[in-house]
Amino acid sequence: MRYRFFFFLTVSIFVSALHAQNKLLNSPSRKLQLAEFAIANLYVDNVDENKLVEDAIISMLEELDPHSTYSDPEEVKRLNEPLQGNFDGIGIQFNMVTDTLFIIQPVSGGPSEKVGILAGDRIIEVNDTIIAGVKMSTEEVMRRLRGPKGSKVDVKIMRNGVKDLIPFTIKRDKIPVYSLDASYMVNRHIGYIRINRFAATTGEEFRDALHKLQKKGMKDLILDLQGNGGGYLNAAIELCDELLGKKELIVYTEGRRNPRSEFNAKGDGDFQNGRLVVLVDEYSASASEIVTGAIQDWDRGIVVGRRTFGKGLVQRPIDLPDGSMIRLTVARYYTPSGRCIQKPYENIEQYNQDLIERYNRGEMVSADSIHFPDSLKTRTLRLGRTVYGGGGIMPDYFIPLDTTMYTDYYLDLRNKGAIVQENLKLIDRHRNEWIKKYKTFDRFNRDFEITEDMLSELIETGKHTGAKYDEAQYRTALPLIKTQLKALIARDLWDMSEYFQVINELSDSMKKAIELLEQPGLNFPKRE
Repeated sequence: MRYRFFFFLTVSIFVSALHAQNKLLNSPSRKLQLAEFAIANLYVDNVDENKLVEDAIISMLEELDPHSTYSDPEEVKRLNEPLQGNFDGIGIQFNMVTDTLFIIQPVSGGPSEKVGILAGDRIIEVNDTIIAGVKMSTEEVMRRLRGPKGSKVDVKIMRNGVKDLIPFTIKRDKIPVYSLDASYMVNRHIGYIRINRFAATTGEEFRDALHKLQKKGMKDLILDLQGNGGGYLNAAIELCDELLGKKELIVYTEGRRNPRSEFNAKGDGDFQNGRLVVLVDEYSASASEIVTGAIQDWDRGIVVGRRTFGKGLVQRPIDLPDGSMIRLTVARYYTPSGRCIQKPYENIEQYNQDLIERYNRGEMVSADSIHFPDSLKTRTLRLGRTVYGGGGIMPDYFIPLDTTMYTDYYLDLRNKGAIVQENLKLIDRHRNEWIKKYKTFDRFNRDFEITEDMLSELIETGKHTGAKYDEAQYRTALPLIKTQLKALIARDLWDMSEYFQVINELSDSMKKAIELLEQPGLNFPKRE
């Protein structure tokens, strides 16, 4: 009897092993491996095996969601640099789109931004060599753009709305990768901090700025996350630690193979009781939405602006042996009240056109055009206010996008680089004179004015760049032109904090935030 039992047990184990082997042999991964092996070893012509595999990986990821992506080794290095440390270069974040280098945004304060290169520009030529549409590798493009600090590179840019290529000479530099753009005192009790991304140093930068403002008498804070596309989750959690109470949930993640994981505040931060306003817009995404959602759900502060982007998918980096990487979506982010940040992505083309669709249906100018189904309704955790999930964070106070001063003539001046060129001319001629005359930014901000002579020269500079003068449109855009030119001069004489201190004078979101913080009876929940 015992032998029969062992016999049946042995057979059972053998059959199970056989089934497992057959399952493995018939698995999709084995099928893919055999197909690649056959092509590499039996195909009639020589093939690039590495490219075959890369193309297969990219094609698989394209079937998933908009944020599961593949990056080759050089792209991995480039993507990590803005979040990790300094590097020598021209200071841009970019993607290769249809064999063209597409600038996502120039690095704040970097060489490219200073000469007037804008987000959305495409680099067509580098040192008289065409790099667009010629299937040049990313490594080769980077080799042409990179170089030691102080060396120069000539590029030609294609810009939407501009017929001819725009030439720029960029002086390479050590690129400061700061995640905090600006911090300053708005008045005696209100401070302002602007964060452009959530990087490895964001928590430290935020705490340093917070302490400096508190020493100047700051009681209330405006946290500007407009245009902040996200970054590291840990950096968002570090920032929330400064604002939220002990054990208050910041965010949780959950996915098919990833059980719920919660991230709670330590409650020992340095800004637990001051009143708080967060500024957001349609480009605030990911980590920005985590911070904003936590602040709104706990009624810690008031959110001002426009509905955020709606990027709430968690990517896990998977390093591959050759230094390349897959960023695979493994879970979703949820705010403390249980709201899903991620907007729908069943239709990828529609997902990519979402911001344009929002604009076309009037969402950027009227809160009445934004509708949420009742099924997405939830309530904040302290005051029980109604908030909605299903894609982005809807602000407590909606601020429409004001484009009244953005006339065609102004856009021509800006897009063709005339405003930046005029700024460079003025700085080159008057830098030492203005530093001696104004000595401090406060005096500059109070007394400096853009003169008629400067504006006349700007008009002439515009004509040379191809911007056709229009008197009516010029007059309409004049407050914006003067403020932008003054802000650029302030940036070049001082730094980015001074730039934003000037440019924010035209911001309706900023004006609303100050108005709210000046209302003594406004209901900001007290911290226990």
